[in-house]
Amino acid sequence: MSLFSFNYLKEQLKKMDWWLVIIPFLLVGLGIISIYSSSLGRGDFSNAWKQAIFLGIGLVLMFGISFLNWRTFNNNPYLILLLYFFGVLALIGLYFFAPEIRGIRGWYRIGPFSLDPVQFFKIILIVLLAKYFSQRHIEMYKFQHIILSGIYVFIPSALIFFQPDAGSASILIIIWAGILLISGIKIRHFVILSLTALLVFTFSWTFVFRDYQKARIISFINPYVDVLGEGWSRAQTRIAIGQGEILGQGIGQGSQTQYGFLPEPQTDFIFASIAEEMGLLGVSILLFLYIFLGWRIIKIATLTSVNFCRFFAFGFIILIGSQAFINIGMNLGLLPIVGLSLPFISYGGSSLISLFIGLGILQSIRKN
Repeated sequence: MSLFSFNYLKEQLKKMDWWLVIIPFLLVGLGIISIYSSSLGRGDFSNAWKQAIFLGIGLVLMFGISFLNWRTFNNNPYLILLLYFFGVLALIGLYFFAPEIRGIRGWYRIGPFSLDPVQFFKIILIVLLAKYFSQRHIEMYKFQHIILSGIYVFIPSALIFFQPDAGSASILIIIWAGILLISGIKIRHFVILSLTALLVFTFSWTFVFRDYQKARIISFINPYVDVLGEGWSRAQTRIAIGQGEILGQGIGQGSQTQYGFLPEPQTDFIFASIAEEMGLLGVSILLFLYIFLGWRIIKIATLTSVNFCRFFAFGFIILIGSQAFINIGMNLGLLPIVGLSLPFISYGGSSLISLFIGLGILQSIRKN
């Protein structure tokens, strides 16, 4: 490597926000410890090893993307539309080529691994919305811009919802609504959208929602209506969290986690597993890392004067924040169970790698 190349590499590394490397690394590490612990009962630690591999891939991609200029996206709208088009095709392909797992067609099987295009589409949508609203920032008084952006969101949301994956579909809508608010939407337009959403929910409850989706919402409203059925998961998460107390039961010592009472302790309910085995201390560390990460991303958003960068940064923090809020809320019994993973913590290669791709774009914004 020439001296010029070495100096360039050194200069690029100096410009990086290393907290955006350290904090996600610590979050993933905490998740791997919990995944490893919940694997003790089965004696199969493949998921923990896979998650470590996914972390390595994610870090490599983040560093690689950070060397690209974010203007590659901002100056090439056709590239964004091409990514969006292929993303939609990947979502459609799930209905034909993805195996059905527990009633859901949400993953392509590639050997021992699974690929979830929904996770990557979340990043694509944030890029598209950041570009769309940055071009029309001073024209947000026109309702037609809101409608067109809504169409961009509605198509993938509908495809995801009917997989069925209502949780991920709701995240796309939350990202859209959040960026709309940041872009300066009029209050009356927001009220119209809110009333429309209420009408859509009422219609969906009657004609679209499946019985198990209705049962989850009913069990959330009345958790004692079916404790051995839809209310089972909610009851077990509460027991697990309650048993954790201050310092937790210890790694590998949580009865709910180790004996199979807590469903999906590596994905949807990993927060309850951490609370049981690491206690309030572990939960406090987890929340502190999320807050610190959010602060670093907000700092990048506020330092830039470019709308595209600002919208992307806020869109990314909306993605992480809303998904973490919903996951923790459903673990605590404060929100209905919708099957969302905990960002950087839950097992899942597609989710983890896509988040590091988003961090790579943020690093590019930070450096340029």
